[in-house]
Amino acid sequence: MKKILVANRGEIAIRVMKTAKKMGIKTVAVFSKVDRNAPHVKYADEAVCIGEAPSNESYLRGDKIIDVAKSLHVDGIHPGYGFLSENADFAELVEKNNITFIGPKSKAIKVMGSKLAAKETVKAYDIPMVPGIDEAITDVEEAKKIARNIGFPILIKASAGGGGKGMRIVEKEDDLESQMTRAISEATSAFGDGSVFIEKYVTSPRHIEIQIMADSHGNIVHLFERECSIQRRHQKVVEEAPSSVLSPELRVKMGEAAVKVAKSCDYLGAGTVEFLLDGDHNFYFLEMNTRLQVEHPVTELITGIDLVELQIKVARGEELPIKQDDLNISGHALELRVYAEDPLNDFLPSVGNLEVYKLPTGNGIRVDNGFEEGMDIPIYYDPMLSKLITYGKTREEAILLMINAIKNYSVKGVSTTLAFGKFVCEHEAFRSGNFDTHFVKKYYSPEKLKEQTKEEAKIAALIAVKQYLTDQKLLRLPN
Repeated sequence: MKKILVANRGEIAIRVMKTAKKMGIKTVAVFSKVDRNAPHVKYADEAVCIGEAPSNESYLRGDKIIDVAKSLHVDGIHPGYGFLSENADFAELVEKNNITFIGPKSKAIKVMGSKLAAKETVKAYDIPMVPGIDEAITDVEEAKKIARNIGFPILIKASAGGGGKGMRIVEKEDDLESQMTRAISEATSAFGDGSVFIEKYVTSPRHIEIQIMADSHGNIVHLFERECSIQRRHQKVVEEAPSSVLSPELRVKMGEAAVKVAKSCDYLGAGTVEFLLDGDHNFYFLEMNTRLQVEHPVTELITGIDLVELQIKVARGEELPIKQDDLNISGHALELRVYAEDPLNDFLPSVGNLEVYKLPTGNGIRVDNGFEEGMDIPIYYDPMLSKLITYGKTREEAILLMINAIKNYSVKGVSTTLAFGKFVCEHEAFRSGNFDTHFVKKYYSPEKLKEQTKEEAKIAALIAVKQYLTDQKLLRLPN
C-alpha cells in the first residue's frame, strides 16, 4: 500500500495521515469548496476538491471519492468516522473497484448497522441483552402490551443510526403514543428508516465500550474498555480509559463478550462493542460501531498501540503483531471533545471566526486538532474543533493535567465546551468515579457554570490586585 485517500476532513483526516506518513505511505485529501484552506488539505501530499460545502454534495459523494482514488492510483481508502465510514454500499463499491477499504467488509457493516440485525446476529453467542423485543414495531397498542410486560420505564430506539436520534425514554403508559410517534418521525428524517424497537430502560446506566481489532487470519484481540458516560443529548463529550468501576474479572468478561460479537459477524479491522453497565455491574450488549471511534486516542495512550497503524496493516492482509496476553493497561487517559458549542445555551452550535486559537502543550498532553487561528467554523459539519487528551500515571494525574490543559487552551470568537469540560473534571461525582450517563441531568446547569466562572473571575481579580499592591510596595522601597 503506497498511497491512501482519506475520505474525511478535520482532525480525523490529519490523524490518519500522520500515521500513513510515519509508515512511508503517500496521502490524498478530498475537500469541499468551503474547506479549500483547511489544515487537512495542506497536510496531505495531494488534495482534490470534490464538491460544494454541503456534505451531500461532497464528503458523502462516494462515487466522486472513488473517481478521485482511481485517477490518482490510490491503493486504499480510509473513511475515518462519520460521513461514509459505516456505509456498507460505499465499502462494497470500494471493494468492487479493486481498492482496499481500510475497515470491515461491507457485510459486517450492514449487519451491525441495524441494531435489530446486530442483536439477532450475536444471539447465538450468549451475549447478555437488555430485556425487550427483537423486532421493529409501529403499532402503538402492541407497544403498550410489550411495555407493560417488561415494565416502565422503557426506551424506544431507532433500529438504524445512532447519536441519540430516534431515541425516547418513556416513564409511563400515557406518554407512550406521543413519544413513539416522535421517535418514528425523527428516525425517518435522520436515517430514512422509521423502524423502532422497545427495550427496558436501564436506570443509572454507565456506557462502557470495548475496543477490538481483528485480522484476516482469525485473530481477534480486545484492547480494554473506555468509559463514555459523560454525555449530552445521548452524545459523548468526555471519555476515559480505563473505567474506574470495572474489576479485573469484569474487564475480562466484557472483553471476551466483545470478541464474541466480532466473531459473530466475521469482523475485520478496528471496531468498538458498546455495552450498558447497570448499578449492580451487570452488562448488556448495545451495538457495535464498525469503524474507528472518535475517542480512540485514550486507548492508544494506555496500551501504547497506534490503532490506525494496525488498521492499515490488517487491511494489507498482515497478521496482528500482538496477542491478547501481550496487552496491558498502563496509566490513565482522559479525552474532552472540544466542540464549537455554547454550554450556556443548551450546547447549541456556535458559529463564528477563530480570532484566537492557541493549543496547550506539555508532557502528557495530546491535541488531535483540525483548525487554525483565523479560520471560520463551517455551519455544514459537526462542530468539533479538536480532541484534548491527557495522560497520567493515575486517574487523578490525568484529571489535573486536563484542568490545566483547558486553562491553557485559548479560544476567542466562538463558544466551546472547554468550560464544561473543566466543570466535569472539578465535580466531586466525576472525581470520585461515582457517576452515570445522567451526569449532565443531575449536576449540570448553565447557572452553575456561570456561578463557577464568576467565582474564578473574582479570585483572579483579587490575585491581580494583591500582585499590583505588592509591585507598588517594591517600587516605593528606597534604593
